[in-house]
Amino acid sequence: MVIIPENRTLHSDNLALVSETLSATERHIIDCVNWPEAFPEKPQVSFQMAHNGTELFIRFSVEENNTLAAIREDNGEVWTDSCVEFFIALDDTGYYNFEFTCIGKALLGFRKERPNAVHATPEIMQSIKRLSSLGKENFGEKKLGKPWTLTVAIPASALFKHDIRQWKGLTAQANLYKCGDKLSTPHYLSWAPIDTTKPDFHVPRCFTSITFS
Repeated sequence: MVIIPENRTLHSDNLALVSETLSATERHIIDCVNWPEAFPEKPQVSFQMAHNGTELFIRFSVEENNTLAAIREDNGEVWTDSCVEFFIALDDTGYYNFEFTCIGKALLGFRKERPNAVHATPEIMQSIKRLSSLGKENFGEKKLGKPWTLTVAIPASALFKHDIRQWKGLTAQANLYKCGDKLSTPHYLSWAPIDTTKPDFHVPRCFTSITFS
């Protein structure tokens, strides 16, 4: 079980400070190459995570050969860009998939099975704050020559199919990912291993246990 610590000094009003604070905390590596024959590409990816009770903060750090930021709207095909993802299930009713491009365009859905998703409203999407080291402007695929970071703040109210107001005290199942379907070299990495025969992140049985202290 992974314990996500509480830090009440963090607040989404200052994501730059959140990112700086998280950069000094425990780092978790997203490095499972589950389909090495078809997709051997392995960017260097990690995340750091904490909460302040009502908001969950995740700082992703990525170093990859090529980076793409083409998607312009929330709840678009964000997985086709340079994308990082956080999937979480609170119980057996279904799971949430939070997905973010490298410039912070986001997708949020809830589903029991992959084909049957309910996506979050624009109001909920706006409540999820994001800060990218690459800014907010779209760009075509290019070699950055340096790592990029994305820090996000997810309010507990974004878990819109549950009546949740606090992350504190929750125990859940989760996995985190890095992908890029339309990059010149697509890749699919996970934090906890996945045992499917082809790339698929929508596998709750492969989530791992986390607790928000």
